Amino acid sequence: MIRAAVAAGHPATAAAGAEVLADGGNAADAAIAACLASCVAETVMTGLLGGGHLIYHDATAGLTRNLDCFVTVPSGSGAPMQELRVPFGEELVHYAIGASSCGVPGVPAGLGELWRAHGTLPWPRLVEPALRLARDGVPMPPAHVACLLMLEPVMTLGEGATIYAPGGRLLAEGELLQQPGLTAALTVLQDEGPASMYTGTLAASLLELVGERGGVITATDLAVYRAEWSAPVRVHYAGRNVSTRGGLAGITNTLAQLVPGSGSRGLLAALEGGAAVDGHTTNLTVVDASGNACVITTSLGLGSGDWLPGYDLHLNSMLGETDLVRAPLVAGERMASMMAPTLVFDADGLELAAGAAGGTRLRTALVGTLAAILDEGLLPQDAVSRPRFHPAPDAVQAEPGVDSEFLVELEREGRTVRRWPALHHYFGGVSVVGRSGAAADPRRSGGVAAA
Repeated sequence: MIRAAVAAGHPATAAAGAEVLADGGNAADAAIAACLASCVAETVMTGLLGGGHLIYHDATAGLTRNLDCFVTVPSGSGAPMQELRVPFGEELVHYAIGASSCGVPGVPAGLGELWRAHGTLPWPRLVEPALRLARDGVPMPPAHVACLLMLEPVMTLGEGATIYAPGGRLLAEGELLQQPGLTAALTVLQDEGPASMYTGTLAASLLELVGERGGVITATDLAVYRAEWSAPVRVHYAGRNVSTRGGLAGITNTLAQLVPGSGSRGLLAALEGGAAVDGHTTNLTVVDASGNACVITTSLGLGSGDWLPGYDLHLNSMLGETDLVRAPLVAGERMASMMAPTLVFDADGLELAAGAAGGTRLRTALVGTLAAILDEGLLPQDAVSRPRFHPAPDAVQAEPGVDSEFLVELEREGRTVRRWPALHHYFGGVSVVGRSGAAADPRRSGGVAAA
């Protein structure tokens, strides 16, 4: 049996979920509360106007389903996007931002659908932890400060400057992230429910802003949006059955190619040839005392550089994430995503719940962690904290502590190896809850809380 716990990208996010578990909520309730809290504590990574994917396991019904609440392509036309280059480690990554880069948000609809299908506590109760964080402010952890420094060009545009650089200086580690508008936004969401983002007060505010700034979302786009349940895709690995989602990450294909016991060489071979997708994402994992489990991954992309006046809600920039656009965009259709929330089952039932953030590194982080736990028998925190390597198009990127003989062999074969000086959020962020414990990623200043 798995001990009830929450693992997430920020200690405050994990604490919000654990609070709801302790109050009698199940995994769905706790995941909703934690996700809403992440939209306050982790706004460098995610937000209510973003999109996501989740997987939910109902232990009583023996039912496992995916829920797609990623962004859809709007039907309107608007102003050209603004090109932006952001330094990511030693690379310059190209983005396009502005109100016209915002796709139809899915996070509120996804949380609402999860609550209707599996929740047990009243909706207003699930909003309370996030609302408290918005009122009190949240200390900035070191990984979020590092990410903010990297994203300064977009995070300090317009309204963002007063949030992330009050007094003209970027927030430093330990300083409070104050977003007073989120108090108003969450109060509206608490009163009106998730529908507020599609047909209510928050929808009206969003439509007004995109109208003023040349965005492409219409009232119809919002009104017709729905979160969609589907069956997970499955693969057999190391004697277990792994349930996840298809998509750009290709988790099932990678695990199918990964031979247990093949070490770094085998992992590299399985990871080679992946898609190149970047963005800023967060993940949370919940298991309750009854064995129900939920893993949610959400993102704003980079963020458009526009915030709803009075609500401090950052618009997503998914239409400007050029690596997500693999075919012509069609109004009303879901955009592609790397997200891959994952559950692992053995003969005794649920063994592990896990997910990862990190764009193209998401697959590297998640598959490497799963292999370390399921194949090598590492404890979850040891597996999550272990140094990673990632095969980027121009070089194998490696954190300190990766097997030096393996890296030297690659160089002898003519491969370029780029050695990083420390663990870095570039290499993704994993959260895990399993029979042998729970773990959050130090690269993202994550946190774990037990109920």
